Amino acid sequence: MAQARAGLFRTCLLAIALLLLGACSSTTFFYNRLDFLVPWYVDDYVDLDSQQKQHLDGLLEPFLAWHRYRELPDYLKILQSFESTLDQPQTPPMIAHVFNEFESAWLRLEGESLDWLLDLGGQLSDEQIKELIEELWERQEEYEEEYLERTDEEFYEDSYDSALENAREYLGPLSDAQREILFEFSRSLLRSDSAWLAARAQWLEELAVLLERKPQWQQRVRKAVAMQRENPSPEYSRIYEHNLTQIYEVIARILDGRSERQDRHLRDSLSSLQEDLEKLIAEGKSPDVPAIEISEPQDAPADDADGLIE
Repeated sequence: MAQARAGLFRTCLLAIALLLLGACSSTTFFYNRLDFLVPWYVDDYVDLDSQQKQHLDGLLEPFLAWHRYRELPDYLKILQSFESTLDQPQTPPMIAHVFNEFESAWLRLEGESLDWLLDLGGQLSDEQIKELIEELWERQEEYEEEYLERTDEEFYEDSYDSALENAREYLGPLSDAQREILFEFSRSLLRSDSAWLAARAQWLEELAVLLERKPQWQQRVRKAVAMQRENPSPEYSRIYEHNLTQIYEVIARILDGRSERQDRHLRDSLSSLQEDLEKLIAEGKSPDVPAIEISEPQDAPADDADGLIE
């Protein structure tokens, strides 16, 4: 849910990869499978019946039309603007600007996603809500086991491996000097896993109460999401800002030290990504799609069968 966006992993991925729009090598393939992947992701947390899946498909259609028509042109402009600066010395503020542009796009995407997530939440039975919360807590336990049991040395190794993988994605093979820069970078990071998981646990407790779905619950969820975004813990904010500073600096250093071969690799990657976006934009239609309307229950309790699809 909303707390996931605060995870430093996503932030590092966006910043280090700079322009990453998906986990697949083909942006077009990934994007054209969103209408499959998103329901699958939801269904991974809770079992939806055929009617609910059909309802979700209806919600996703205008959402994806909005994203393709309204957002992808902005992504293309960000990429083009970044590419135009590659002949200049790269600086941390320049990298921060690119990151902030994509972060703003992510927040818009999150805001639009919340519409259909709330709509879908109103369609779930009490048993499905219980299943959802239990699954989220199970994931929490898995995350705690995976991240909190790491030693500091394991944390540094994971950070180095992630940075190395993302740098290779856009530059190809790295020199020994570049690897050393990434090694030093990994050692400069502060661990955020404990603060993030504590905040996530607190959010899950709050979410369980919100999903009792008493009257006006959708508005309370929106307010809670905004509070989560705008008021992170002081400790998490301190770690987050420190690590972002380190990320901006290492990207600028790596880009400034790239070889001619790496420069061609980077420009080819950017060109391919832009071509994918241009195709997607061209395939899209101009959507005259109204915002998804969330019907707020009146005095009926959440277990009233009239408001649910069983």
